[in-house]
Amino acid sequence: MTFTKAIGSSCEMVISLIVRALSRTRIHPNVLTFFGLLVNAAAAAMLASGKFFLAGVIILAAGLFDMLDGRVARQTNRVTKFGGFLDSVLDRYSALVLLMGLLVYYASINRFFYVVLTAVVMTGSVMVSYTRARAECTIPLCKAGFMERPERVVLLIIGAFFDRMAPVLWVIAVLANLTVIHRVLYTWQQTRHLEETAPRKAAVNSRAL
Repeated sequence: MTFTKAIGSSCEMVISLIVRALSRTRIHPNVLTFFGLLVNAAAAAMLASGKFFLAGVIILAAGLFDMLDGRVARQTNRVTKFGGFLDSVLDRYSALVLLMGLLVYYASINRFFYVVLTAVVMTGSVMVSYTRARAECTIPLCKAGFMERPERVVLLIIGAFFDRMAPVLWVIAVLANLTVIHRVLYTWQQTRHLEETAPRKAAVNSRAL
């Protein structure tokens, strides 16, 4: 067994123990989801006050709740469609509240350019989620692009731990908006394909009749 695999197995074992313990308490998975938002809000407060390293630690803790709510739901047979919906909604709030913390921080130190940059990151983050959700109303699946929420969170943690938040914001701003463009182009290609194949299928069905 490799070193990294051993670490992964150990982490999985710890998470499984936590899931079993929480399952015994009968705590509702939706409560865990909401608590994750509160933890992210605490991280945002640390970002707003410039305590980046502490914010990184708290964001890591919030990530634990992201993993726990779904597992507890499955363990206790309380998986619901509303639970999945609520998880997605609060995930968006969690992502945005962290960036709001950065907005407050840069505004407090009069760094107008980075306020604008953070706003661009917020816009890109929202649009990455929106383009996928809207595209999947038309095509079966749209996961094109790279900068999903987990990648953005990991980058924010790196920026917080190493006090390199400005470069991280540049990376997210560029890649998030490139992901949006990629999804727009992908959806355009897929819808063209569907529109081209639809008349052929209709013709085949009419001949069969």
